[in-house]
Amino acid sequence: GKWHMGVNCKSSHDHCHHPLNHGFDYFYGMPFTLLNECQGTDDPELAKSLQDTYWLYTQMIILAVLTLLIGKLNNLFSVNWKIIIYIAICGLLYFISWFSSYGFTKYWNCILMRNHDITEQPMNLEKTTSNLLKEAVSFIERNKHRPFLLFVSLLHVHTPLVTTEEFLGRSRHSLYGDNVEEMDWVVGKLLDAIDKKGLKNDTFTYFASDHGGALEAHRGNARMGGWNGIYKGGKGMGGWEGGIRVPGIVRWPGVLPAGTVVDELTSLMDIFPTVVHLAGGVVPQDRAIDGHTLLPLLQGTGQQTGHEFMFHYCGVFLHAVRWHQKGRGTTWKAHYATPIFQPASSGACSGRGLCPCFGDGVTYHDPPLLFDLSQDPSEANPLSADTEPSFDTVTRKIGEAVEEHRKTLTPVPQQLSPYNNIWKPWLQPCCGTFPFCWCDEEHNRA
Repeated sequence: GKWHMGVNCKSSHDHCHHPLNHGFDYFYGMPFTLLNECQGTDDPELAKSLQDTYWLYTQMIILAVLTLLIGKLNNLFSVNWKIIIYIAICGLLYFISWFSSYGFTKYWNCILMRNHDITEQPMNLEKTTSNLLKEAVSFIERNKHRPFLLFVSLLHVHTPLVTTEEFLGRSRHSLYGDNVEEMDWVVGKLLDAIDKKGLKNDTFTYFASDHGGALEAHRGNARMGGWNGIYKGGKGMGGWEGGIRVPGIVRWPGVLPAGTVVDELTSLMDIFPTVVHLAGGVVPQDRAIDGHTLLPLLQGTGQQTGHEFMFHYCGVFLHAVRWHQKGRGTTWKAHYATPIFQPASSGACSGRGLCPCFGDGVTYHDPPLLFDLSQDPSEANPLSADTEPSFDTVTRKIGEAVEEHRKTLTPVPQQLSPYNNIWKPWLQPCCGTFPFCWCDEEHNRA
């Protein structure tokens, strides 16, 4: 499914970021992310505000060239032809430089790969669901006689909400609901495949989402990004509960007691040590591992989570920290930075497309905003020294945990710098002869 880590570092074939270079034995899916541009029916999604700025500058250059040209032809003012031609050429090069990054997103970014080979460029979204399902079931069939790890990262409940014809109109909750219905059907088919191969009681299955609903995603008045219930905020907001809390469903018949609800704090970072535990391995000892195996909690042999503190980031910026105060049974959360909503009462950053992580798009809090999530999961009532006797003690304790946490961090190169996000032709995965990158190997195989 969706890998979203990219492919290449220095050449179009080095595959340094590819799943096969990071522990996986087989890959089928998207190396990048799913964007509106892949379908072409909604507004552009990739760096939309940046595209609008680039287009504005392009229009200004066009207007300047036309003004000079009309003035020259009508003898309104004297200007050298070389100047007009020079400005026109510079403007054309400027337009090509940015439009090549964003104007051909469907062809550059929306591709399917099987291992190192591109099978569709651009990908046919109407067939992607069935293709992914067939690949996953085939993988189960090929590996049914030995231990395997199958990671299926679905494209569903993600804009542009591609839904096959059979599921359109299934839900009362418009296209988003239809997309959820189809996702549920796909999950059912995968579980059926496991059951039919006699692997039901031998397979640990974990279902989760990677973030809360995207509140800024709309088509007219229709909400396209889901709903986060009582929780504030959503996707892209590193601190608010609406961006953090996600479903977590586990199945392992005969091993895990059915119908159990775990109220303890867990994290997607727990998947790694859990899988290592199940495989009989040992997690690396030469670095800080932020996750904890889920097995004791799920089997009922452990009553508490391994997480006392959890650190919530927006990009590389620490926005919030939660403290699971075990002796008291209280969960506190301190916000050091919160996004500025647009409009203010919307709970989202509709004016920006996605909430920023730093700068003038956030409010910094010193002392931090403090909430008692045990009593106020909606984060509606920030506490203060006047309303909470433990305010100073709690904020100091969390501050000390932040200092200890930062000692475990190792600086890494900035991945989201402007240079790292511009299109680089020499890194472009291409099925065909560049720049004519298109193929449909999936159809040929069928």
